[in-house]
Amino acid sequence: MIRTRRRLPFRRPLTVGFHDVLSKIFGWWEGATIGTRFTIAKRGRFVGQDENGNRYYESRDNVSYDGRKRRWVIYDGYAEASKVTPDWHGWLHYTFDQPPTEQPLPRRAWEKEHLPNLTGTPLAWRPPGSLAGDAKRPAATGDYQAWTPE
Repeated sequence: MIRTRRRLPFRRPLTVGFHDVLSKIFGWWEGATIGTRFTIAKRGRFVGQDENGNRYYESRDNVSYDGRKRRWVIYDGYAEASKVTPDWHGWLHYTFDQPPTEQPLPRRAWEKEHLPNLTGTPLAWRPPGSLAGDAKRPAATGDYQAWTPE
């Protein structure tokens, strides 16, 4: 009888698991921390989700300093405030009483689709001649005269 060694399933190193736990405890920039998740489970009520995957919550009680229910967002991925669409932004800031899931914001024909802030990303606009772009300046037109000291 030939014995073969049974292969164990791949196990991640302990340091990676430890890093994951630490990032969930302290890392607010990639979603909610563990403390935030506990607060949501205890005091929050899920209201809706937008097309970017951001999740919106409202408190179950009126414990805010002004007597209103607190509202907050848990970002899908990196925490960037410009990823919140205009209709949800209005609800978060108490401009609208009803969330967009119950009463959608009417869209005008001239409105463009919402884009998050692209500054610092590869999709950011780079003017002609920018060092971050193709770095080729247009040729001078001849109407420029360099200043020389006399």
